[in-house]
Amino acid sequence: MKRSAVALVVLLPLLAAIPPVDKERAFGNPSAPVRIEVFSDFSCPHCKVLHETMMPQMMREYISTNKVYLIDRAFPLGGQQHPFSREAASYAIAAGKIGKYNAVADALFAQQAVWATNGNVWGAVSSALSPTEQKRVQELAKDPAIAATIEAEYQEGMAAGVNSTPTLVVTAGGKRTSLPSAPDYRLLKSMIDAYIPK
Repeated sequence: MKRSAVALVVLLPLLAAIPPVDKERAFGNPSAPVRIEVFSDFSCPHCKVLHETMMPQMMREYISTNKVYLIDRAFPLGGQQHPFSREAASYAIAAGKIGKYNAVADALFAQQAVWATNGNVWGAVSSALSPTEQKRVQELAKDPAIAATIEAEYQEGMAAGVNSTPTLVVTAGGKRTSLPSAPDYRLLKSMIDAYIPK
């Protein structure tokens, strides 16, 4: 009993720091033996590669087979190289509130070279939405709760040691570990396989 109480006291601050899971940005079975949080930025070229080329393979091999529970986390980069990252994250998370996260995320990554340069984030977002959805997403994006979600996820990433994007934070067997960005799916697969129970 004492050991359980001590373990709970030690884990509470860690669990409290982890933002709740947004169901629109979570994929797979929450009871899967491995949980992977993907900290990414819509203006990051490496995140685009992960999203467009590696993520579909992960979905087929790990998520649809109940081996991994995957959660997208916002980690908008700042500075002169990423001035529109938070705006993109705000629209994507707002779109999630009406069931359109995936469509908007796909559009943001597909049109990254344009909006990340000219700042017309809304142009990419609106291309994935109907006029009614556009109005709703614009309203939701102004909600302070959206900014709070982004900041909470960013702070969680910082606490987990995220210092570049994309970073995958793996929770398996009661341990959390950050994986470096993989240049190709073969390497990413080998890193994930190390956490899959045999």
